[in-house]
Amino acid sequence: MKDLHVHSNYSDGSFLRRMVRAADETPLEGIGIADHCNVAERESAAAMRNLHGFNLDLTYERRRQAIERVRETASIPVYDAVEMDYDPRDEAAIEAFLAEADFDYSLGSVHAVAGKNVQVPSLFDDLPADELNAVVDEYFETLVSLIESELFDIAAHVDLVERTPPLRGRATTDHYRQVARAFANSRTIPELNAGRALTDAEIVHPAPEFSRTLREFDVPITVGTDSHQPAEIGDRAAFLEEFIAESELELVEPAALRE
Repeated sequence: MKDLHVHSNYSDGSFLRRMVRAADETPLEGIGIADHCNVAERESAAAMRNLHGFNLDLTYERRRQAIERVRETASIPVYDAVEMDYDPRDEAAIEAFLAEADFDYSLGSVHAVAGKNVQVPSLFDDLPADELNAVVDEYFETLVSLIESELFDIAAHVDLVERTPPLRGRATTDHYRQVARAFANSRTIPELNAGRALTDAEIVHPAPEFSRTLREFDVPITVGTDSHQPAEIGDRAAFLEEFIAESELELVEPAALRE
């Protein structure tokens, strides 16, 4: 099994060499460094980049050199990847950047809708039910747009709204079927993500009903621990190995890694 979603100090993770060394000490067969990136030109997106340092569009060549160095001592493949923030308004800019950067593969993520980060509970605490449902509707509509754009090899944490208590449990079977149908007609692969699996919330993306819907549409999955610290990789990878063994999900690699 390859872990295709790990972060490094080139976004919000620990030092690159430490992340690769930690993966090297597990049974993993490969590790993908997929740091955050956003290429939107809107003021709010620029402010977020400056706040969190998500500037891989400016640093990817420097990180690529670092990846080449750690490959020299790693015993497993180390992939040069990216996790792109997706907004339909940015498709042209994203396409141009991915063509220029030529990563080994790319992940696309919907982190925000209507200008609000769906992982921040305080942004939604005071909203009435109909507005919360509208946020979830827009999240899944944007996810379908991401898939249909064909810009990405992998769609990351495909029900991210489940991490946020005010939004949790509002996704419906119709949402899942809409997304699964889009995946069935796309090269983009959903990710089995363990970023919150070992927390008190015990959240695995996709949720059980969502996973069943993906199986119904014969949609395979790929794997990401979404680790930001070295100590997270081994435990999350072991969890995913066991989870896959007990599930009926088909595990595949992105086409870019099979060519």
